[in-house]
Amino acid sequence: MHASRRSTLHAIGAGMLATAIPLHGRAAAPTVLPLWPEGVPGMRAGLGPEKTENGRVSQVIDPDLALYLPAVDRPNGTAVIVCPGGGYERLSMDREGEQTARWLTTLGVTAFVLKYRMRDFGHPAPLQDVLRAVRLVRSEAARFGVRTDRIGVLGSSAGGHLAASAGTLFDHSMGRTGAVLDRVSARPDFLMLMYPVITMDGPAVHAGSRQALLGAAPTRADIALMSLERQVTARTPPTLLLHTQADQAVPVENSILFYQALTSAKVPAEMLLFEQGSHGMGMRDGLGTASLWPRRAEEWLRARGLLDRAR
Repeated sequence: MHASRRSTLHAIGAGMLATAIPLHGRAAAPTVLPLWPEGVPGMRAGLGPEKTENGRVSQVIDPDLALYLPAVDRPNGTAVIVCPGGGYERLSMDREGEQTARWLTTLGVTAFVLKYRMRDFGHPAPLQDVLRAVRLVRSEAARFGVRTDRIGVLGSSAGGHLAASAGTLFDHSMGRTGAVLDRVSARPDFLMLMYPVITMDGPAVHAGSRQALLGAAPTRADIALMSLERQVTARTPPTLLLHTQADQAVPVENSILFYQALTSAKVPAEMLLFEQGSHGMGMRDGLGTASLWPRRAEEWLRARGLLDRAR
């Protein structure tokens, strides 16, 4: 990286990280990092205010990243950006955000929970937010104590659609805003998709997510672009998919479609399909083998070397 570019990105990053970040030890409360300190792109009058109720956040107008650090003796250099679900209407910040992040920190992973824009902005605002998050973490990897080649995105439900968007549309022009950070690669190094929304078309579509993201009358072009099984290429990162037969909200065919596309593109992929477990199952007991998904996900991360201590 040229010195001038490096100094410019460092200056921007320093402004974003005005709050001091401890490099070791996990604080009781996460450090919150603004995603767009220079101003949220596409801001319109009359939006908001943001609402929080029963662990769910809606009407997000000022996206951010909540940083969860692993314990002092556990950091391994891997980072995961966590995208909670909620149908692009709200964010399940407790169950699919903080709970997931806390679990990742027990594995030595540095976790970031993304609070992203949704229906109030529509497409492509969520895509811009997740790609900005990847660029921010990668540009400040040394400060966070993570490796630039071990940055993943984990998403649940509609958050899974957003994570898969990052893994397929990381170079798309709609994900750029003209900011200096656009120069940083937004390609995740791996994906973890929990009961994800994938397609925007056909019998497996989750109609609520499609309408919230693309509007009541989306164009065929937008439907095709955001049907992510159509956007997989050989550059899509290695992916873990988890879904259940019992999911009555987002059909399991969403994961199957994405897995088939990954296989056709020769992208390393593993898919775990369980019999039991409702949509949004979190980490609850009593769901048969589906309750063991965190252990299986840990095995996948370990097998890929993502839990090895970085040298």
